[in-house]
Amino acid sequence: ILSSHDTFASYYAHAGPGVLHIRPLINTKSAAEVETFESIAESVTDLVVKHGGSISGEHGDGRARTQWNRKLYGDELFSAFRELKTAFDPDWLLNPGNICGDYDLTENLRFDPQYEFDTGFEPVMNWENDNGFAGMVELCHGCGGCRGTQEVTGGVMCPTYRAAEEEIQTTRGRANMLRRAFSGQLDNETVFTDEFVEEVLDLCIGCKGCAKDCPSGVDMAKMKAELTHEYHQRNGSSLRDRVFANITQLSKIGSALAPVSNVAQQLPGSGIIQEKLLGIARERTLPKFHRQTLRKWFNKRGGTHVSAESSSRKVILFPDIYSNHNHPTAGKAAVRTLEALSIHVEIPDEVAGSGRPPHSKGFLDKARSAAKTNIELLNPYIERGYDIVVIEPSDAVMFQRDYLDLLSGPAVERFADNSYGILEYIDTFNLLSTASITPTVDDEYPSLTYHGHCHQKSTKKDHHAVGVLRRAGYAVDPLDSTCCGMAGSFGYESEHYSM
Repeated sequence: ILSSHDTFASYYAHAGPGVLHIRPLINTKSAAEVETFESIAESVTDLVVKHGGSISGEHGDGRARTQWNRKLYGDELFSAFRELKTAFDPDWLLNPGNICGDYDLTENLRFDPQYEFDTGFEPVMNWENDNGFAGMVELCHGCGGCRGTQEVTGGVMCPTYRAAEEEIQTTRGRANMLRRAFSGQLDNETVFTDEFVEEVLDLCIGCKGCAKDCPSGVDMAKMKAELTHEYHQRNGSSLRDRVFANITQLSKIGSALAPVSNVAQQLPGSGIIQEKLLGIARERTLPKFHRQTLRKWFNKRGGTHVSAESSSRKVILFPDIYSNHNHPTAGKAAVRTLEALSIHVEIPDEVAGSGRPPHSKGFLDKARSAAKTNIELLNPYIERGYDIVVIEPSDAVMFQRDYLDLLSGPAVERFADNSYGILEYIDTFNLLSTASITPTVDDEYPSLTYHGHCHQKSTKKDHHAVGVLRRAGYAVDPLDSTCCGMAGSFGYESEHYSM
């Protein structure tokens, strides 16, 4: 049947109810293929009836099968269905047209020959692998997996739905609203109004859980970044968004002025001021700055303690904002760990920020500029045999995935292919095999509980940390958890604090 219609299908089945699913490749935006769609259904129905089978198994005889039910059940039984329906529902108010009515399976198609998609703007990211921006929006097929709870489905998707329990906060709800806006059911300009942003996009926290957990791979975080960028072009941006987008530059100033820069938060009323001025929740304490950054510490100690000649591998340890300015002890631990594994470490002075903060806030030109700078500066190291190692998981994913959305060509591909999160790096190359490690295990807390980073989970790389810790001798219990709630700047923002 499929060959005669010049198409093919995917097949899967459920043995218990005896259901065979056939999913032919059909473009319902084409009138000719809609006719093919109907013809295949009729041919399959004839085949099933010929062999005494049923056109429905675990599913009902509703919209998709109504027009074939007379053929399956015969005129007498089909007429009896109609009489029974009329007796209980004389005006056919409930599910009109279904099962024993005149419903046609080509009615009410989500995508039909009259369907059009117009964003009204030119996307700035790469969408080729997604069949364009429209392809990503249309990828949602409405299964509702994003409505899953932690107890039932687990996974990350969709954390704000789990907190709010509102359909509009699901990946499906957001995708439906975007599809309707850009297909003419709403005005496409609606997407860039404050009301639409607040109701539909604001609570997408960019965790990328949908990119992995959604069966179709809908990446709402990527779409939000694109749409927020366009929103900024049309409406401008808030002071708070600009502050968070430029946190790399501000952190340099914060460290240069430390400890004075940390005093402000200790003053009475400082929380109220930060909330009024920047919209940062008064309950939040911002990370402290360190005058001795990771870079300064590394240079002061004389750089790496493992020469390139005696090393097993060579890495560039990327100095992310947090490890460099706010928590350099994490960076120091990373350096010492890599050196203990006979790895030559270098921390360059001239790199830009990762681009993650401006990317998350929709300042894509700024994020692209950071990507270009880092690739130009670090690719020569890669050509000399170095790998790029990143402590911050979100920055690692920025290098591995998001740079490919901002730039194209062999240079960015080489950079992405040679970038690793630090525990991913240790695990991938089995670097613990030659190490002698004695784990420090507290008798009161004999095991570790591990909460994986959402972006690590989105790229299926959160298992590396568990593997490394277990091989180092620790008992590790990985949590099947959703977002921690902070999501970059989200948890600092006053209107989001309660969520």
